[in-house]
Amino acid sequence: MIAAQDLHTEFQFPQEAESQLSSDTDLEDPDGKNAKTGKGLAAKKGKKALGDKAKGGGAGRVTGPGWVNGHHQENGMENMTLFEVVKMGKSATQSVVDDWIEAYKHDRDTTLLDLINFFIQCSGCKGAVSGEMFRHMQNSEIIRKMTEEFDEDSGDYPLTLSGPQWKKFRINFCDFIAVLVRQCQYSIIYDEYMMDTIISLLTGLSDSQVRAFRHTSTLAAMKLMTALVNVALNLSINMDNTQRQYEAERNKVIAKRANDRLELLLQKRKELQENQDEIENMMNAIFKGVFVHRYRDAIAEIRAICIEEIGVWMKLYSDAFLNDSYLKYVGWTMHDKQGEVRLKCLTALQGLFYNRELSTRLELFTSRFKDRIVSMTLDKEYDVAVQAIKLLTLVLQSSDEVLTAEDCESVYHLVYSAHRPIAVAAGEFLFKKLFSHRGPEEDGLPRRGRQSLNGSLIKTTVFFFLESELHEHGAYLVDSLWECASELLKDWETMISLLLDEPMPGEEALNDRQETALVEIMLCAIRQACECHPPVGRGTGKRVLTAKEKKTQLDDRTRVTEMFAVALPLLLAKYCVDIDKVTNLLQIPKFFDLDIYTTGRLEKHLDALLRQIWEVVDKHTDTEVLEACSTTYHYLCNEEFTIFNRVDIARSQLLDELVDKFNRLLEDFLQEGEEPDEDDAYQVLSTLKKITTFHNAHDLTKWDLFTSNYRLLNTGLQNGDMPEQIVVHAMQCTHYIILWHLAKVSDGTSVKGDMVTLRKQMRAFCLMCQRYINTINNAVKEQAFTILCDLLLIFSHQIMSSGREQLESLVYTPDSSLQAELLNFILDHVFIDQDDDNSTDGQQDDEASKIEALHKRRNLLAAYCKLIIYNVVEINTGADIFKQYMRYYNDYGDIIKETMSKTRQIDKIQCAKTLILSLQKLFNEMLSDLGFNFDRSSSAFCGIKELARRFSLTFGLDQLKTREAIAMLHKDGIEFAFKEPSPQGEGSPPLNLAFLDILSEFSSKLIRQDKRTVHMYLERFMTFQMALQREDCWLPLISYRNSLQAGADDDTMSVISGISSRGSTVRSKKSKPATASKRKLPEGEHFWCSLNSSSSSDAVWMNREQNVQTPVMMHSPHLTSTVLRDPKKMRPEDSFTATFTMPADRRGSGLMEDDEEPIVEDVMMSSEDRLEDINEGMDFDTMDIDLPASKNRRERTELKPDYFDPSSIMDDSVLNVSMF
Repeated sequence: MIAAQDLHTEFQFPQEAESQLSSDTDLEDPDGKNAKTGKGLAAKKGKKALGDKAKGGGAGRVTGPGWVNGHHQENGMENMTLFEVVKMGKSATQSVVDDWIEAYKHDRDTTLLDLINFFIQCSGCKGAVSGEMFRHMQNSEIIRKMTEEFDEDSGDYPLTLSGPQWKKFRINFCDFIAVLVRQCQYSIIYDEYMMDTIISLLTGLSDSQVRAFRHTSTLAAMKLMTALVNVALNLSINMDNTQRQYEAERNKVIAKRANDRLELLLQKRKELQENQDEIENMMNAIFKGVFVHRYRDAIAEIRAICIEEIGVWMKLYSDAFLNDSYLKYVGWTMHDKQGEVRLKCLTALQGLFYNRELSTRLELFTSRFKDRIVSMTLDKEYDVAVQAIKLLTLVLQSSDEVLTAEDCESVYHLVYSAHRPIAVAAGEFLFKKLFSHRGPEEDGLPRRGRQSLNGSLIKTTVFFFLESELHEHGAYLVDSLWECASELLKDWETMISLLLDEPMPGEEALNDRQETALVEIMLCAIRQACECHPPVGRGTGKRVLTAKEKKTQLDDRTRVTEMFAVALPLLLAKYCVDIDKVTNLLQIPKFFDLDIYTTGRLEKHLDALLRQIWEVVDKHTDTEVLEACSTTYHYLCNEEFTIFNRVDIARSQLLDELVDKFNRLLEDFLQEGEEPDEDDAYQVLSTLKKITTFHNAHDLTKWDLFTSNYRLLNTGLQNGDMPEQIVVHAMQCTHYIILWHLAKVSDGTSVKGDMVTLRKQMRAFCLMCQRYINTINNAVKEQAFTILCDLLLIFSHQIMSSGREQLESLVYTPDSSLQAELLNFILDHVFIDQDDDNSTDGQQDDEASKIEALHKRRNLLAAYCKLIIYNVVEINTGADIFKQYMRYYNDYGDIIKETMSKTRQIDKIQCAKTLILSLQKLFNEMLSDLGFNFDRSSSAFCGIKELARRFSLTFGLDQLKTREAIAMLHKDGIEFAFKEPSPQGEGSPPLNLAFLDILSEFSSKLIRQDKRTVHMYLERFMTFQMALQREDCWLPLISYRNSLQAGADDDTMSVISGISSRGSTVRSKKSKPATASKRKLPEGEHFWCSLNSSSSSDAVWMNREQNVQTPVMMHSPHLTSTVLRDPKKMRPEDSFTATFTMPADRRGSGLMEDDEEPIVEDVMMSSEDRLEDINEGMDFDTMDIDLPASKNRRERTELKPDYFDPSSIMDDSVLNVSMF
């Protein structure tokens, strides 16, 4: 297409300025007769002086109407630059361009200078090109000068600024360029002056290292190219028309041929051809000078602009651009690392494939890049994946032979995607592929019924559903097809016909598996039509329906009711013994409009439905079927509808029969002296299971089932030979009995004496469950444990909340023995290895069984943790749970972490004591396993220390909130470390001294003042000889003291990790006189008591604390009896509470003390590409960090990066600031 020379990137203007500009507007020359022909961009010579006269143009500063001194004037208002006019957007772009053209005709140099400055200002540059610069400086020199004047303080420029004004500016900017070329297309763009200058400027700016210049000029150049493509297209059309006119005139007989017209047409064609060549030269210059370099720019937005515009060119002027020379750029860029660029590639190709005529010319491109497009359906950017699927749909429509079966199958499975836009796009692809092709034999088929076209399409849907082997995801398949095939999926009449009608001769009937799938699809379609929202996992919630959608929903619900009120009893009668079909069919009534039973005179069909449900209950013992029957009765028994009495009578009759049968069977089953056989046990179990299932949704208290169930449980406990399923369902039924009884008592509908009866029954049942926890059978024990935890939670002290003080007598608090039994059950049945779990009855090798067993254990742990959270059992019982945090992190880490978080909200101090207690338990277990001479580098000790570090991270960064809790944690830890004397005798370290190494993990959570106080409390347990020891066995004490002294006097608050070297130097600190602190004490400061000034020992330790910073006890002769006293003989008044103090906050004289500069600094990277690469390589989750509101820099400098280990489990208060 284009074969001109490359454009020079310097401002070069023709020396002669004798363009014959017409006084008329530039829009009145559709045939290009008045166009000034030239020699193209390669023929430019010199630069015209700004002050020279232009023929017919007057002096250099003469302006046209609407333009005053190079500035636009609007309604007599203040003069504005072209940039300001476009930014304001108050004037129509057409009028602004017309005014500029008129001014250009009078003084093109000045006006063109304004246009140059317009592009400079649109880039955000504060500088301007002066007339002197315009005359004497080259293009590169001008750009260099503008770069120097660019404001580097901010990286923002108009195209990147946010806000509605700047979004509108981008639109106005693009419109201005398009309108400018359109208005100038008949003469001015051919004057070899304006376009040459603009193209040269934009080419130079697009090569700038300044992003703003490069971005803005690339956008302008691409829009300029698009406008030129439109001009070239118009010229091509005019040339074709002129050629046809010439051929028609020449083919006339000589007598009728007009020679002058032939000459005129030849001249016109020649002029159009010259103009076409000129436009091609301009487009060639832009393409080679800008596009070829910028489509691979480092900035993704610039690359996206190039790809978006080349797609427009190929669509507008396909004869010139729709070939492999240009398509290759789109194909290459589909591998771009940025999603927005890949997205532009796909949308550009969609515009081409949408046109059938253009799609036939894309065969070579499709064969080359088809695999890439197919792979993009799995793109990590959801928007890109959606557009890739839509593109493949267009490719499929253009030709059935392009995509192979493997290509289609890679899209088919996406209908089950959790991301709804992807699923919907894949559903449309599936619909186009499987359902849109009709043969000639299908044109005469009926619209509805088994023999209709929809009948075959529904069968195809069923076949696809079964072949996908994802039978539990029918709702997702229906949702994916809903937008494109809702009419097909709502053809319930055809579905019913396929299920009930006999097949025609020669027709292949559906087998059992296919009928099951059809019933599921039918149910999912009914649910989608009546609920009008996608299935779980595909939507953020129920959206507000429009009036039209609400009307459609009501109409569909009416159709469902009218159709299935008649058909459902027939379907249940046919498939009465099929569990899967019956379970799905019984869910349909909950979508009925029950008023239609009365208004439509369908009562006989209601009776038929109730009879069929009775039959289902009588024939089935499967839990899912029975629950579906119970739920259906619950929905139909609605007192708001007139059918209530009819349904209630049927329900009562059914329950009467079940209860009578159960009591009769129970008497025979529990007869003394007779061995119950398996048939009797099965009859009792099946009847009990039905009663239990119905009791879940219906109130059966009037049948007084507690006595019979309690008798059954008691007998099973005494004899020990009761079948486990009977015991499990008897427990569940009794649980429902108590809950329904409580509901009646709570809402005030009970009679006198019900409260006492409920209290007796509840306590008797709790004792029964407690006894069953100690039985042998796992299923029975787990059921008893779960029910007991639920009852303890329900009948805890919280039952009196919300004004229900009258229920105080029902409160049941577990005693210590019951709490111990519950905890032991958790330790024995939850915290076990996968191989030790025998609950799956020999199916441990089955992966599904492992998952099910783990799910069951998680439920057991959650049930117990709720008792801790709601303060039903003592918080310190959680120590045995918390100590398992690291070992069972993958299985129960989320549950344990949430439990710790909730307990901290209840009582921070007690939670901290529980955490340290869990560490102490682990430490004691390690001692019992390894002995007191264990290696501190052993995996067991390192594991305890790592757990302590994790616990420390859960306290967050606000040290003031957790101050008291951390202090008590250190107190308990110190006491534990010195609790037991050394088994090796005097002079050896205490037995638990190594625990101080674990305790040091919490030292960073102490504020500066508290470190001193904790250090003083530690020294109460130390002797003078302990302080002088340097053997390895004393290193935990040295390390812990270092962690407490680090930052106690140093404003930098550095955290000393590990063990300091023995050769550390001693620094004496010259302290200033203490000054009164201006900071108010936080709440809860009453916890901190002042030191007794009369205590000589405390005064000595305070004095020594101010002067000594190493663990070495330097010249300190003033030893008192406090430090020499045996720790076990300490007086109560020397307790930890009396020791803690709030010393006066002394301000240092250094700059660090009062410096309020934020400690988190922004780091600018020199290359954005490197930053993007770094972000793409990050595997760990980002963390949000809220800095505490404190002006004391010394406290905030404790926030070391070491504590932000991404694998650590942190408190919610820590997880809030992106690292990048």
